[in-house]
Amino acid sequence: MSAIRPLLYGATILGIVLTSTASQAQWWKPRAPIDFEECAEHAEKAATSKDQRASLLSECDAKFAGRRKPGGGYTYFDFMQDRSFDIAGPNPTPQELKEIDEQYKTFLDHQRRSIIAAAFAEKQSQQAHAELIKEQRPASSSKIPLPVRRPQTRAKAADCQDRSLTCGWSQLAAKVQSIKKSLLGPTAKKTNRG
Repeated sequence: MSAIRPLLYGATILGIVLTSTASQAQWWKPRAPIDFEECAEHAEKAATSKDQRASLLSECDAKFAGRRKPGGGYTYFDFMQDRSFDIAGPNPTPQELKEIDEQYKTFLDHQRRSIIAAAFAEKQSQQAHAELIKEQRPASSSKIPLPVRRPQTRAKAADCQDRSLTCGWSQLAAKVQSIKKSLLGPTAKKTNRG
């Protein structure tokens, strides 16, 4: 008798579960809905609380993957691709699911290529930035500056004894350079970048 009791309890619990599941699955009486929108209408009418309404709508969502389009037909939204696909009925057929999967593979391939291209562009940008900083960096202070060699005409300008016009211009240019040098400091030597 004691061995039969656990079996009896198990059968009773199983019966209660099956009865509640069967009655819950038939909440849309008199007939089963044909798509999500019709199921949602039945859920609105059958629900007695917000929680029950949410539960019934969840059942509708599980039963029907597609949504009715305004102009007719159905659409299926694939959240993985963040896009919709036209389908023949309220649920995608196996062939439609296969096509959606193929589109997803293509989507992933494009994403992968975009990520690689973005990483490559970022690396090039960083390299260009590093080279620009390297070019702008001042010369190391450990180098000894070489004396600046002045053209021969300027040296003669200081020694100019005659009062010719050429000599006067040379002396004036030398004095302007001297004043400029004392006010602004020595000018940086221009380098040719080729």
